[in-house]
Amino acid sequence: MNPRDIKTAEHARELVQSLKPSHIKVGVFDIDGFLRGKYMSREKFLHALEKGFGFCDVVLGWDMRDQLYDNSQYTGWHSGYPDAPVRILPSSCRAMPLENNDLFFLAEFSGEAEKICPRGLLRKVLKRAENMGLKALAGFEYEFFVFNESPESVREKAYKNLNAMAPAEFGYSVIRNSVHDSTYRNILNLCEKMDFPLEALHEETGPGVLEAAITYDDALESADKASLFKTFTKIAMQKENKMATFMARWNDELAGQSGHIHLSLTDLLGTPLFHDAQQPDEMSELMQHFVAGQQQLMPELLSMIAPTINSYRRLVPGFWAPTDASVGVDNRTCAIRIIPGDKNSHRLEYRIGAADANPYIILAAVIASGLWGIENKAKLRPMVKGNAYQQTFSDDLKLPETLWASAQRLKKSDMAREYFGNEFVDHFVATREWEVREFRKHISQWELDRYFEII
Repeated sequence: MNPRDIKTAEHARELVQSLKPSHIKVGVFDIDGFLRGKYMSREKFLHALEKGFGFCDVVLGWDMRDQLYDNSQYTGWHSGYPDAPVRILPSSCRAMPLENNDLFFLAEFSGEAEKICPRGLLRKVLKRAENMGLKALAGFEYEFFVFNESPESVREKAYKNLNAMAPAEFGYSVIRNSVHDSTYRNILNLCEKMDFPLEALHEETGPGVLEAAITYDDALESADKASLFKTFTKIAMQKENKMATFMARWNDELAGQSGHIHLSLTDLLGTPLFHDAQQPDEMSELMQHFVAGQQQLMPELLSMIAPTINSYRRLVPGFWAPTDASVGVDNRTCAIRIIPGDKNSHRLEYRIGAADANPYIILAAVIASGLWGIENKAKLRPMVKGNAYQQTFSDDLKLPETLWASAQRLKKSDMAREYFGNEFVDHFVATREWEVREFRKHISQWELDRYFEII
């Protein structure tokens, strides 16, 4: 039985009993989009397959450096960090080619923890879409830098003078992807075998930067695949004695790394809903409302889209990242790019997203804001023609410039509380406020260079 054919708990049980592995790997994604997991014995896994299992809820109560939040109401010292219930997702079963084809299963939080679980958040939004008679399809594109470095060497170098896999700028280079074909092939084969296949993989502009386009799929599957792609690509590179980073912008002299999302809607029978040849730019009225909602709410939901301090280093003019909630037809200077096509290919590209966003959370924000636009018959602003960086936008379309400002907008958002729930909004905002407070403790090299002697 192929692991990707597993659909039910009974199928998963049959597979495990036939293969008789001593242990199975299980993981759940946290608020920052990092896979937290463990090996489980075969006996414990089979029990958990039916009953679920407890996972210490500290993984929802600490940051990416395992530092405990001091402002979380969901969990903390006040609650004693108990176990949170987790359910295993049988249909997520995959063989791990980098680990002797051992089995991996994705899981998600349930019970009260489901209210702040990133995957649970996206499911909640998609259920609302279903109730509206809509289904979302999505595909993620990621840029990421690859270095001939290790976790130890980058620390020894203090993240300076790193040895990129390839030097200088050479976008779409056939020379580069031929010389480094073993790395390219390792990524392509991994993605095929773990069922997050790539439509394309190429050299981007920058030393050692690659771009991968993950195959379009149903929205929840797409977020699963994007999350697993980021995790296992990093694993694959480290096994090659390389490192991949998905930071939004790792170097002040280089452009940032995007995490663009391609998106379209169908009805529940699969009929595409975005194309109408009789409408301006062939955008159906439903698509116009959907995009208008995304445009109007982008400043309000930006902390879900740009969730780190570093995210805002990318959102500057001239670095292929938008700075306002702009929309244009086939215009890559805009936050939302309308991509013309026939009824099956007409779609939008949400270009504000960076590689550092949690796929579940950003996709929930992207889809929910569009659904809000449909429900409220939001009106799309005039399309941008030419360079969006050189145009003036109204104040309500300007994006917050810091993570703190973005988090405060989300905290006050009635739409976010309606679509995502108070529990998620309060918890997520608290985690972003924590991230800002941690940053404020930091003395940067820029400050030392500027002030130490002269001030």
